[in-house]
Amino acid sequence: MSVEGVVDRLFRRSARQLVAAIARALGPGHITLAEEVVQDALVKALETWPYRGVPANPRGWLYRVALNRGLDVLRRDAVLRDRLLRLPATDTIDAAVADPDPFADDELAMIFMCSHPVLTPDARVALTLKVAAGFSVDEIAAAFLAEPATIAQRIVRAKRMLVQRGIEFEIPDPIDARDRLESVLEALYLMFNEGYDARGGPRAVREELCLEAIRLGELLVRRREVRTPEVHALLSLMCLQASRLPARYDANGDLILLGDQDRGRWDRNLIARGMRHLSEASTGDRLTAYHVEAAIAAAHALAPDDRSTDWSYILGLYDRLLLVAPSPVVELNRAVAVAHVQGPAQAIDALLPLLEYPAMRRYYLLPALLGAFHDELGNVPQAVHWYEAALKLPCNDAERRYLERKRAAALAR
Repeated sequence: MSVEGVVDRLFRRSARQLVAAIARALGPGHITLAEEVVQDALVKALETWPYRGVPANPRGWLYRVALNRGLDVLRRDAVLRDRLLRLPATDTIDAAVADPDPFADDELAMIFMCSHPVLTPDARVALTLKVAAGFSVDEIAAAFLAEPATIAQRIVRAKRMLVQRGIEFEIPDPIDARDRLESVLEALYLMFNEGYDARGGPRAVREELCLEAIRLGELLVRRREVRTPEVHALLSLMCLQASRLPARYDANGDLILLGDQDRGRWDRNLIARGMRHLSEASTGDRLTAYHVEAAIAAAHALAPDDRSTDWSYILGLYDRLLLVAPSPVVELNRAVAVAHVQGPAQAIDALLPLLEYPAMRRYYLLPALLGAFHDELGNVPQAVHWYEAALKLPCNDAERRYLERKRAAALAR
């Protein structure tokens, strides 16, 4: 593998882990600095490794370079002098970084710090996505259906609040950890969704984000204090959804809808993992949105083909989901089940009220579905209108090509 390939792999797999480890070493007031010095270390690797060769322990090299750079920046800080004395010795660092999963505790500490209750719920999730998941401000804004400037301000205020309150970088006690768990799970859920269906750009799927969200979820279930049914439920949902990734797009990168996918290409190992976590999730007495969504995903995963899918059962699950976690996005997804059970006209009736929500008017899938249901009814002018409305909204390139094909097919009739 080329040096560029090694660095790219390390960036995708280890950058967020390194940020967590550096931030823990420097202190919670220096999260932004940790992000910057890890980026600097990756750039330095690209500059020096082609001539000196890739070190035997590349992740340890990056950690050392990033940490040294951070210490150089802060060396005159009186508060930091005591911290310098507490940093591990060089041989300890090398041994730790050589471990297959050396920064697991650092990552969890970072995530739980970002989810501290001194922050508002939205700020917790936004900060977790930025710091622990490596999302850009634009990506977080898309996940929240919000303006980037609003998200940027939210993140700055959250970082400032953590410093002002002197929040420690640590895994909290079991009671405190469970209090923060809801925000942690929401961040993982949004992280997975951005990977599963990127909101914009050339990449329709960012598989590394899906797998990273699953990996972080697995870190949670290893810890007894946060090994709850809802963690298993979210893991079940993510595994079952991720199992479809190999079949969602063709060789040209074009979108394949669920009903047209080759289910023989679905990842059976991920389905098995998802069903195992769903079984573990059933041990509690609390029904969460993750439980219901995982049950919906399981209904699809267990159907041998699209015609065998029990859409009436799925519609009933969406009705239950609306009781547990009502939202316009759930209503939109429920309309797909309505179309299968009751027909496209009833699905259109279910979708039209959603146009009253400003955030939904920025979501391409709402007009796209209205176009598809009108198309199914043979209402060509309305179908074209809604396809064109969807094309004016942010979506990824594969989704845009799909909408353009649907619009062209409707116009040709």
